[in-house]
Amino acid sequence: MMNKIAIFVDVQNIYYTTRDTYDRQFNYRKFWQQVSSQGDIIIANAYAIQRHDDQQIKFQDALKHIGFSVKLKPYIQRRDGSAKGDWDVGITIDVLDAAKNVNKVILLSGDGDFAMLLEKIHHDDDIITEVYGVPALTASALINAASIYHSIADDLLL
Repeated sequence: MMNKIAIFVDVQNIYYTTRDTYDRQFNYRKFWQQVSSQGDIIIANAYAIQRHDDQQIKFQDALKHIGFSVKLKPYIQRRDGSAKGDWDVGITIDVLDAAKNVNKVILLSGDGDFAMLLEKIHHDDDIITEVYGVPALTASALINAASIYHSIADDLLL
């Protein structure tokens, strides 16, 4: 049986963890090639923050060109100077919906908040769950919750 795959990318998380650890960017094109050889990509969502700068727009266009649907949320600057731009709930809802139609969910994030989500869809829907993350910045709860954990290293960096 051919794998039906859903991909969910926590863009900010991947951007900052690869930048802070390797001073490099994630190679989304190479990632897409690797995953598409494993089955049919039914859903591929990249969740990002909308900032309206040219660099950001070029990056989002590149993701769309590869095959991702880019979901944007406005960048919110709080009065105290901190910023808000969190997609956790949106990603969770989309993963739960997708779990009805696929047999593999791939999450690109190091955020431990997603551990319970992966455990749930694996247990309830018998979904294979894979996580791609930077080892030093991926929560151990998330690594443990995944059926397969892929360390983001040289082969997936630009």
